[in-house]
Amino acid sequence: MLKHDRTIIHVEVKDTREHLYFGSAAAMFADSRLKELLRIKYQTFRTKRVSEDRPFENEFVIVRKGNLNTIDHNV
Repeated sequence: MLKHDRTIIHVEVKDTREHLYFGSAAAMFADSRLKELLRIKYQTFRTKRVSEDRPFENEFVIVRKGNLNTIDHNV
């Protein structure tokens, strides 16, 4: 049985086509290179309500938020 127990943030850097994955927005903003590419403050980003259906996008990155599916070993 699958369970959805972790949030994952997927960042695609447009110019390099690099894909980065973070467990939280705070972790994403701890990456200094990415912080410059986002061109937005952490508190402002939190108000954007990013999801799978509503990504955050600017000229440098696309940020999507979703769930990491894992197996429930307790079943």
